[in-house]
Amino acid sequence: MDKQIEHILIVGGGSAGWITAARIASRYDVASNAGIRVTLIESQSVGTVGVGEGTWPTMRNTLRKCGISETEFLRSCDATFKQGARFNRWTDGSSGEGYYHPLNPPQGSAQLNLSGHWMATKAAQGIDFANAVDFQAALCDAGLAPKSITTPEYGAIANYAYHLDAVKFAAFLRDHCVGKLGVRHIIDEVTKISMAENGDVSGIETNANGYIEADMFIDCSGFASLIIGQAYGVPFVECHEVLFCDSALAMQVPYARPDDPIATHTISTAQSSGWIWDIGLPTRKGIGHVYSSAHISHDQAEAELRAYIGPLAANLSARRIPIRSGYRKTIWVKNCVAVGLSGGFLEPLEASALMLVEKAVDFIADRLPRTRGAMHILSKQFNISFEHHWMRIIEFLKLHYVLTKREDSDFWRDNRRSESVPDGLAEKLELWRHHPPSPDDFAHANEVFSWPSYQYVMHGMGFEADYRRDPLILAEAHQAARWFAQAAQMTKTATSQLPPHRDLIDSISRYGLQAV
Repeated sequence: MDKQIEHILIVGGGSAGWITAARIASRYDVASNAGIRVTLIESQSVGTVGVGEGTWPTMRNTLRKCGISETEFLRSCDATFKQGARFNRWTDGSSGEGYYHPLNPPQGSAQLNLSGHWMATKAAQGIDFANAVDFQAALCDAGLAPKSITTPEYGAIANYAYHLDAVKFAAFLRDHCVGKLGVRHIIDEVTKISMAENGDVSGIETNANGYIEADMFIDCSGFASLIIGQAYGVPFVECHEVLFCDSALAMQVPYARPDDPIATHTISTAQSSGWIWDIGLPTRKGIGHVYSSAHISHDQAEAELRAYIGPLAANLSARRIPIRSGYRKTIWVKNCVAVGLSGGFLEPLEASALMLVEKAVDFIADRLPRTRGAMHILSKQFNISFEHHWMRIIEFLKLHYVLTKREDSDFWRDNRRSESVPDGLAEKLELWRHHPPSPDDFAHANEVFSWPSYQYVMHGMGFEADYRRDPLILAEAHQAARWFAQAAQMTKTATSQLPPHRDLIDSISRYGLQAV
């Protein structure tokens, strides 16, 4: 008789482990002892990587599904609102040059592709794409929040994600899982992965708690990849020939004054051989340099980071983090799934790490098989989907590099070499010289980066294309003018009514948001 899934064991904590525990435990009402049990075991000696401080808008729905108050989350995790990213000095390297990749799609994108219409009208007027098609870039420029104190929890005027303290986030989720959701928490060292004759994981050996048996295992052990990488030996697919950055230096930087404005977007500033992230939290900034050690030394990279930060960096130490870009070829094997860093990692240019955790856990929680025998069907679907996600993310990250016109270092020149560009991306770019990105260019309905994201980056970086001769430009001109006018009007309304970002964060700290 096929064995039912009654006990799920999560190996590893951090954001990945506790998001997984929270979603499964809330989905299956573990606290009521109705059937499924969830245990999370983590090592005392392994800390959170702690640089994944950016999320996607999907996190709002994840937190809500876990029964978490947005007010309590914001307060407990030193979280702020994120409305997208600004990329400075990526196109030609000059100071002041940059563009936005906001989280709002272009106005009317469900009915009309505004790309060619922008080229035919707004571009000639000197209005960049993001400002022409939507109001969110203007909010970012003005340092305004995506909602007001009277907007209900998880509600939005402009689409938003979060910036957060990753260490505090993991601790907050742990307390929620253990205190409210019925998750069993064990702090111990895993000494051995035990395998059954059929190749399933049967249990784990630990130092203090002995042998722990389960029906399904979720590998959240980070870069160690204890089960998928070590026990099963699943090969790691390197992508260093496409994405050159293999190192990061991170600092936690205090504000010069406690009331300094908080940026409501990630700031990504290109350097000689990489880029610097700048993320604003309520009491500090998370700032780090992602770079290629083949193009710059660690000392030189740290010098660039300190130069970017200025005098505030004088007494701060930088933490070095190795980056091995790539992914496990298969991340669901038998009765074990890798979630988070154990399944792969790519540089944090578009903050995709936690989004992939959410996407994996959504699949597991919403489609959890009732018996172990059904796993092989779901695992096949899961692995196909995730290999596709990894490949599309790699292509989208490379898009930022391949469109550069910078000539100031080998790093930027090497990024334009045709042999470093994935074939799929090269083919799309050739097509997009004549036709703007559209839904028809993507085979999967749930792409991690949709076609408007490609447009924001391509037009932001001055991609050489011309869609003005498309016959639809004239036929749709009146409709396009309405959407441009709506974007302009929404810009005026939103910038006059929404509060400064820090003011909203302070108000939430004092009063809280309206409960849903």
